[in-house]
Amino acid sequence: MRGSSRAAAAAGQRAFQSALASGADWGTLAEDLFGITTVLDGNATLRRAVGDPSRDADAKRRLVGQLFGGKVSQAAVDLVSQLVAQRWSSERDLTDTVESLAVETVLALAEAGGRGDQVEDELFRFERIVAGNPGLRDALTDRNADRDAQATLVGQLLQGKVAAETARLARQAVIAPRGRKFDRIFRDYLDLAAKRRQQVTAVVTAAVDLDDVQRNRLAVALQRLYGKPIQLQVVIEPKVVGGIRVQVGDEVVDGTILRRLESARRHIAG
Repeated sequence: MRGSSRAAAAAGQRAFQSALASGADWGTLAEDLFGITTVLDGNATLRRAVGDPSRDADAKRRLVGQLFGGKVSQAAVDLVSQLVAQRWSSERDLTDTVESLAVETVLALAEAGGRGDQVEDELFRFERIVAGNPGLRDALTDRNADRDAQATLVGQLLQGKVAAETARLARQAVIAPRGRKFDRIFRDYLDLAAKRRQQVTAVVTAAVDLDDVQRNRLAVALQRLYGKPIQLQVVIEPKVVGGIRVQVGDEVVDGTILRRLESARRHIAG
């Protein structure tokens, strides 16, 4: 986000925290925010009307009240009214923020129920399962497929196996990808989870699973490097042979034997 959108998002985050503390039903708030995101995504005229930085803020608030008042919770109306009153660099920044706050609400529900770690781990593992199964990946990411059928498939796969919040976010990923790839959506979800918990997520790829001592040592080393608590997500990939690959955001440290062999092969071929 550019400057004005960053300031707007920060103001929105403060309004969001107030909404959570207001006694509103968080489950209802999440569904309402997801629904409002869908409406804004589907109506370019409306999106421009509420996202236009040159338009009077009170007029935009009134428009939100007219459109959504009585149809969604008052907490959602009040929150979105405060969002549209801000100055956004782009309409997409506004709608992305509404969606992000919906996801954060679901994550807050999980945290309140002591399921924060569980949901984060389940989201990561579900994305990896889909990535490793071409048939399933095609079924869930086909843009021409029926969204309801895709949502039903997610429900069948996850029912009774994961936390309710995990299933809800996985379902959202297939019914409203908003132009993003499947793995990017889950990466966005996990980034929000880590941000809420003031953590850094490190994806570790290794030939075999790390034991508790190895995990702890790696987490401590990364925490020293990044200055924040580290959440490790371990991916088992036998073809790496040995060593580990660590990715934190866009930064990658690849110490696998496979990487060294590939480097040697390129050196010889060159």
